[in-house]
Amino acid sequence: MTPLADRDAAVFLHQAGSSPVERAFRGVEGAWAEDDTGHRFLDFAGNTCHNIGYAHPRLIAALTAQLGTLPFTTRGFTNEPAVLLAERLCALWPYGEARVLFGLSGADAIEMAMKIAYIATGRRQSLAFIDSWHGAAFGALSAGGRASEREALPALPGCSHVTPFWPADNQSPSRAETALAELRALLATGAFAFCLAEPIRAPAHRPPDWFWPAVRAACDAAGTLLIFDEVQSGLGKTGRFFASEHFGARPDITVLGKSLGGGALPLSAVIARADLNVTAHLAIGHYTHQKNPLLSRAGLETLAIIEEEGLVARAERVGADLRRALRELCAPRGPFAALRGSGMVTVVETAPGADLPALRRAAFRNGLLAGADRGDGLVLSAPLVIGPDEIAHAVNALRRILQHA
Repeated sequence: MTPLADRDAAVFLHQAGSSPVERAFRGVEGAWAEDDTGHRFLDFAGNTCHNIGYAHPRLIAALTAQLGTLPFTTRGFTNEPAVLLAERLCALWPYGEARVLFGLSGADAIEMAMKIAYIATGRRQSLAFIDSWHGAAFGALSAGGRASEREALPALPGCSHVTPFWPADNQSPSRAETALAELRALLATGAFAFCLAEPIRAPAHRPPDWFWPAVRAACDAAGTLLIFDEVQSGLGKTGRFFASEHFGARPDITVLGKSLGGGALPLSAVIARADLNVTAHLAIGHYTHQKNPLLSRAGLETLAIIEEEGLVARAERVGADLRRALRELCAPRGPFAALRGSGMVTVVETAPGADLPALRRAAFRNGLLAGADRGDGLVLSAPLVIGPDEIAHAVNALRRILQHA
């Protein structure tokens, strides 16, 4: 641990995944970061927050200007950046007339979406997938399917979980078929307010094309709302602005977060069908910074950069280039067994018995920060702004691992 990491460990409450840590960030730019030892590396993790790269000059300029004019709006007032951002998100949502609420985190937005569904349907039960993750708030933990994260805590009643459609395998019937059968059986009871899911399960677990249209039909028949969590997969990450666009299945509510703040500020959003505007009697998203003009400006500028720089189409094209370059590293007897991916998210699946933590450490030593997929792959979640030089650096970092294996 570095000196700053030691100080961090001494003052923060410890929790899995974020405290204690071994290093500190010292600087960021584009797809690159530097730690407090001076080690420079390509950040292909980024907590999925850096779609436009770090410290994009347009974003920094917009935030600086906003700080100099209107940095905050007290409750009971609105402001132009907040209204403009809400209008832009409603215009971008391809599923009809919409309304918006803002939060600070993906978990905030998931909680608001759940409340809307409970109130709109009058029901008190929810459906999600086993091992799904939708945030660390109490409601999100209960509705999500990762039991290990909530086992020591009280649970929201009425939360059911079915077989996940991931990982893909050669079983017959497939996991997706099993998941759909279980969903249909539960939905047929008419008890469920909503089904909550990532349309492409992070990282890059994609169901068959027929899956979400079939779930949509089952939800319609049962009067259940379909909530798509696109906190990680939205804003162009998968090669479509909304990941749901890959499947032609209309959600009732979409949740965005992470990269919406441009990799600089915390911002999330709920986009809901306009006829779900049924919560005026309750404060379901009454956050102090719910219409913060500085946060809203971050969202506005992020959306403008994604559109004007063509980053959605770029994610589809450059992500495919990255996977083509990585394919040569996969071999029957090596640690890298196969690839899967969607847009700018690529998973280098590791062979059985491979030491994934050791591979991640070796990648970092070689200048590449990668995530991990629940123990069976290196996750490369790249900014949408990378080019040939970053692809070459990432491939060479992993190639050097093979040379020393």
